[in-house]
Amino acid sequence: MPRPRPVRAVRLRPVGDTELQPHHRVVHGYRRAFRMAGRGPALVLVHGIGDSSATWADLIPDLARTHTVIAPDLLGHGGSDRPRADYSVAAYANGLRDLLTALGIESATLVGHSLGGGVAMQFAYQFPERTERLILVSAGGVGREVNPVLRLVSLPGADLMLSALRLPGMRLNIGLAARLLKLLDTDLGQDAPELLTLVDALPDGTSRNAFIRTLRAVVDWRGQVVTMLDRCYLTQGMPTLLLWGDRDSVVPVRHAYGAHAAMPGSRLEIFEGAGHFPFHSDPARFLALVQEFTSTTAPAAWSRERWRELLLEGGPGTARADARQRALREASERSAT
Repeated sequence: MPRPRPVRAVRLRPVGDTELQPHHRVVHGYRRAFRMAGRGPALVLVHGIGDSSATWADLIPDLARTHTVIAPDLLGHGGSDRPRADYSVAAYANGLRDLLTALGIESATLVGHSLGGGVAMQFAYQFPERTERLILVSAGGVGREVNPVLRLVSLPGADLMLSALRLPGMRLNIGLAARLLKLLDTDLGQDAPELLTLVDALPDGTSRNAFIRTLRAVVDWRGQVVTMLDRCYLTQGMPTLLLWGDRDSVVPVRHAYGAHAAMPGSRLEIFEGAGHFPFHSDPARFLALVQEFTSTTAPAAWSRERWRELLLEGGPGTARADARQRALREASERSAT
């Protein structure tokens, strides 16, 4: 059967500057910041750890010409509150559901980057009836490996180490080191500008504590401690697009191939020469892929009966499930629930 031809994005109207500014909504007593623009099917952009909705700012105007784009600042990030709270991926998925409900969004295509990819997968697992498609960008939660710096920051005493970043001269030294990594053409150097942005996003103790609590929910000294691979078979029938940089030093590109193999019917696109932020390295290609994917795939049709069938088929007691569990135990010891 021939593949459907991509539908050219219809530029319905320009997006005003006021639409791109952060808005706020109080949910459960905490202020949640988000950007919302455009009209059309809902497209939710979920950022990674230490980041904010600002990471999508340059992409939102194009996406908003054909979609209602919602880009939240996760709790503890950006302009959202930073309470002493639950920063697990399951809690983030719950918070995302409640924000979307408050905004009148019943279902959406989720685009998740890094930690946001794990949140998007968890959202699809907890609320499949509200998930139309998944677009996972350098997503966490599909393997143990992660950059050693993140493993180090998960250790006790990390708050003192992060507070040292605010000492006089440290910002300059980190900037010089990042530029050197870029000049040496290292994989980590591909994301030098983003590394500096993450440093600037931790200006005070409250921000650092929220960052550490979020990190420790998903990473320890051995690597990532949360995986969705053991339930990826449940994505069968849900359009899923995986986007990854082949020089990702945070979440290695081999995780992309593992996720692709574990998600029936998924599509994988590799950005050559890109690091952990392929949507920054090649925004034109990223936009084209998102537009083409959303316009040529039908939203997932969730069925309680089909969900039960998949659970029984892939649940404990089957030979296939036993083999899958043995393989998964080698990759990770704990799953998100």
